[in-house]
Amino acid sequence: MKKRSEADVKDTWKLEDMVAEDGLWEQMFKEASGEINEYASYKGRLADSADTLYACLSFDDRLSQKIERLYVYARMRSDEDTTVQRYQDMFSRVQTLSYRAAENSSFLVPEILSMDRELLDRYMETDNGISHFKRALEIILARRDHTLSAEMEELLAQSYDATQGASQIFTMFNNADVKFPVITGENGEGIQITHGNYISLMENQDRRIRKDAFEGLYSVYEQFSNTLAAAFSSNVKQAVFYAKAKKYASSREYYLADNEVPELVYDNLVKAVRENITKLHEYTRVRGDVLGVDELHMYDLYVPMVAAADRHYTYEEAKAIVLEGLEPLGEEYLSLLRQGFDNRWIDVYENEGKRSGAYSWGTYGSHPYVLLNFHGTLNDVFTLAHEMGHSIHTWYSDKNQPFTYAGYKIFVAEVASTCNEALLIRHLLKKAGSREEKAYLLNHFLESFRGTLFRQTMFAEFEDMAHKRAASGESLTAESLCNAYRQLNTDYFGPAMTVDRQIDYEWERIPHFYTPFYVYQYATGFSAAVAISSRIMSGEPGALEGYKKFLSGGCSMKPIDLLKLCGVDMSTTRPVDEALGFFGELLEEFKTCIHTNE
Repeated sequence: MKKRSEADVKDTWKLEDMVAEDGLWEQMFKEASGEINEYASYKGRLADSADTLYACLSFDDRLSQKIERLYVYARMRSDEDTTVQRYQDMFSRVQTLSYRAAENSSFLVPEILSMDRELLDRYMETDNGISHFKRALEIILARRDHTLSAEMEELLAQSYDATQGASQIFTMFNNADVKFPVITGENGEGIQITHGNYISLMENQDRRIRKDAFEGLYSVYEQFSNTLAAAFSSNVKQAVFYAKAKKYASSREYYLADNEVPELVYDNLVKAVRENITKLHEYTRVRGDVLGVDELHMYDLYVPMVAAADRHYTYEEAKAIVLEGLEPLGEEYLSLLRQGFDNRWIDVYENEGKRSGAYSWGTYGSHPYVLLNFHGTLNDVFTLAHEMGHSIHTWYSDKNQPFTYAGYKIFVAEVASTCNEALLIRHLLKKAGSREEKAYLLNHFLESFRGTLFRQTMFAEFEDMAHKRAASGESLTAESLCNAYRQLNTDYFGPAMTVDRQIDYEWERIPHFYTPFYVYQYATGFSAAVAISSRIMSGEPGALEGYKKFLSGGCSMKPIDLLKLCGVDMSTTRPVDEALGFFGELLEEFKTCIHTNE
């Protein structure tokens, strides 16, 4: 594997567009460190006048934007190579700075909530620009019952830095320290298992390679099971602690409230998937039959069932496929894709120490960025479409919203990305030149459903279980977590699946578990995206216009209301039910393709 210094510049992201060089970052850091103290000049004075309140809120916006830029740049530089101490140090410093800012500004919400409502309403009518913050203030007022005294809020803010250790330990273990074994490739060569090539190995047609990769990866997590259980348990406990401190009934309510999402959405998702779980059981049965194995194992889940259609793509081919597949979104959208492709928004290939996985990120006032670990699989092509969906969603929100409202909530974050995937697969299915190719693509889309709608809901069940157990005082030991995770895999995959003991440790390698109650939104977002893509592909009047309004909305509306602009109501079970029904239809179509080929 290449070192970072050996990477071709054209295949790396141009972070200089965000911060020109590290020296400028240091200068900005010094400025922000001094500006933090300005919060003290507003403390205890917010009710003095509308101008004072406006000045404080404006200052908070400006400083937050500056710290965000410092934070994102340092973290993304660190993600290029997590072993580089300089960027680890920069990120650690700005993380501490952000906690100091939170501590110094912790008086803001309690003080606003202590203001007389009639007085606040009069201030909002003042012609000094304060009306800009109307929705932000409405969100604060909605949290009145969960906001403590100024002293208590300050104490909680002071604690944040000390309670993030579990997440930091997991990140460094999983990206910088962990080393996986070498397995033997098809031609006798040694292959080092990495986060980046693991899925490629699991897609290999050679079952022995899949099995070796599966067992090799999880043998490492098994060795560190107690350590990772302690880290995960600690992270859950800090979430439970903050929820209780903020007077929420549960950590789930606490985290969903931050996104203005009712808990009913979470429960409806699990309920709908559980009621349709036999569709996944049928899928595993079909997979076992098509692969021709006596027993279907967990390491057989990723390999394409139509081996002859398996192929690899260059990065240039992947870009061309994505552009063609997303043509229904219009020329403006395509021009933004080309801009990202041509102007180094994307960090393409894996290198030593690079963060695993893929993401889209950025900061207001600069174009968004994408981190990939591209290996040329069809999955990588879809990952490119997915992450650029995030980036262009960010571009639209940043263009159409001020900083205050540009950051869209996590609940809608996966909609644009998954809509891109849904449009791309529909396009490729239409273009399929043979039943074999169509079956291969159907296999991929079915896998998207399995990996996103079913698997992420299973993750959501596991996470909800862990937080409830911690809240009730139960210990989250490695054994109890592994047993619970094994039972979920048994329930979800059904009687056709041999649930290998190694899968018990899979929960240990899921980074999103350290961002509590995030994963369910992949499943809800996928369901919404399937509905939106169907409307766009069918040419439904107003569908594309409504979608562009959604992309441009940031957090200027509640997430559920933003989705209603696209004709999708997530307060009902309908989007999830429709998506699961579509999965059943695709499975039947796949079975027809396979039988026809025979």
